[in-house]
Amino acid sequence: MRTADPAITAQLTTLAEQLQSARKMIARRVIGQEKVVDLTLTTLLCGGHGLLVGAPGLAKSRLVEALGTVFGLNGARVQFTPDLMPADILGAEVLETGADGARAFRFIKGPVFCQLLMADEINRASPRTQSALLQAMAEHHVTIAGVRHDLPAPFHVLATQNPIEQEGTYPLPEAQLDRFLMQIDVDYPDRDDERAILLATTGSQDQQVEQVLDTAALMEAQRFVRAMPVGENLVEMILDLVRSARPDADAPALVRDNVTWGPGPRAAQALMLAVRAWALLHGRFAPTVDDVAALAQPVLKHRMALGYAARAQNIRLDQVIDEITASATKTSTGAAA
Repeated sequence: MRTADPAITAQLTTLAEQLQSARKMIARRVIGQEKVVDLTLTTLLCGGHGLLVGAPGLAKSRLVEALGTVFGLNGARVQFTPDLMPADILGAEVLETGADGARAFRFIKGPVFCQLLMADEINRASPRTQSALLQAMAEHHVTIAGVRHDLPAPFHVLATQNPIEQEGTYPLPEAQLDRFLMQIDVDYPDRDDERAILLATTGSQDQQVEQVLDTAALMEAQRFVRAMPVGENLVEMILDLVRSARPDADAPALVRDNVTWGPGPRAAQALMLAVRAWALLHGRFAPTVDDVAALAQPVLKHRMALGYAARAQNIRLDQVIDEITASATKTSTGAAA
């Protein structure tokens, strides 16, 4: 039986301890949303982007601000509105006249040139403005007037979306949704957590957070995640799960009859990275089948859509994902046995 490399063991232990400290620090500002915090941390550890979906007042903005402080990230916030233009995010060239009278264009960077961009209420901006983030999210650079401008590293987008209000909003296109590693649903807190929130936020002092890691440590953790081993049976399970979510001839009847479009290869890539980061966050050397099951919903939900007939029958997307996940898990476990 192979034993773990002591250096790797020490690195894992150190990273796990730092991440636990980060979780505790964030919990000072975000009470009762442990799973949401863990999923958001997992997104950052993967080097990806997250879409936070929840009703107003559930600490989505507070969470993003706390993450920026805890990881020492240079952050920026953009309030998306119907009149927001791409140049308001990316930046623009302006014509300037020098002291000698010569004229030249100078590029003024927009708020996207940061390490943690909060796109608040992203579905309120027009599709043209939403699409301005596509290149930045996928390639970590933008092209203005034919000139490439690299973004700082690391670069993450955490977008928020209110699922209740639909008037004056523009649904995110599939290409934009696919750029988000996860959709993180933020639910209402339970009674005990809401009581704790009430007491913590209506007193004379509000809990503050402090930096726990720097950007170098975060990028080192991201490299460690990509180096973590994944068992062959887990790779096959991820492939089985993602492929079974596509409504083609080989799909299960539940998917074939109710799903109009399913996840592409980027979903499998996201799930492969996410299970590694989830394992690291919980102090383990390698991911397990349970990790795949835990992350199937946030990775797949925004990459699938139900048809009209399915919605009329009150079939929910989370039910479909749960069923195909259970099937893939059972198949993988049986094959491993």
